[in-house]
Amino acid sequence: MLSITVRMRNNRKSPIFIQKLGNDTMSIVSQVVDLPIRLISGGTDSVQELVNAENENDHLKQQVTSLSQTKARNNALEAENVQLKDALKLKETLTDYDIVDASVISRSPDTWSDLLIINKGSQAGLKKNMPVMSGKGVIGRIIEVDATSSKVELITSTDKSANRFSVEASSTNGKKVHGIISVYGKNQLAFTQVVDSSKLKKGTEVYTSGMGGNSPKGLLVGTVTKTTRDSFGLSDVVRIRPAGNLNDASVVSVIKRKVAD
Repeated sequence: MLSITVRMRNNRKSPIFIQKLGNDTMSIVSQVVDLPIRLISGGTDSVQELVNAENENDHLKQQVTSLSQTKARNNALEAENVQLKDALKLKETLTDYDIVDASVISRSPDTWSDLLIINKGSQAGLKKNMPVMSGKGVIGRIIEVDATSSKVELITSTDKSANRFSVEASSTNGKKVHGIISVYGKNQLAFTQVVDSSKLKKGTEVYTSGMGGNSPKGLLVGTVTKTTRDSFGLSDVVRIRPAGNLNDASVVSVIKRKVAD
């Protein structure tokens, strides 16, 4: 029968009717069965792709959040690193003094220009009236000391009873010009009670004079920016650009005399 079938297939141009009917029937049945399977399979693949896309999107969001946090942390570390390097430079120049580095732990918005609290106190050898520096210049002095913390009164304090720094600067003729640091406007400093300030050029550096016994001599306070007359026209007011980091002081240096006052 196989031989006859093969011979008939080879001799005929088309299959016999029964064979054609069987082939057509199997083709139709195969298409009917295959269509829902392909639809279900395609839908499953689409759902899986959506799930994968959602998971990938969540992962990317986490990475973006992580990158933002890392960037913010790096910016804070870089700023702190700059201040620490400035503190190290201070140790190379202020050789007559011991320096205690501290971190700012509290600064209230309503007293931003007046006070801050640091994480060192009497246990670190700090005492009242010790000057405090941040960056390249003086930013204030200690007014209260506890065992592990201290309160610093800023040089920009508007408190009328604040103990002001006595300062000096070198005039163009080589003589010293003395005065007192006071607040002039918002967060601006002035060199007041000055005699013959006309000989102070713009850019002249102003240092603590050591007079009054509260601060060592030679600590940088700021530079001269402008000279004007006071509201009564009686004395000169020399405006000072602070050298210290007053706006974002996170690391400070407390200056300790090596010898008793």
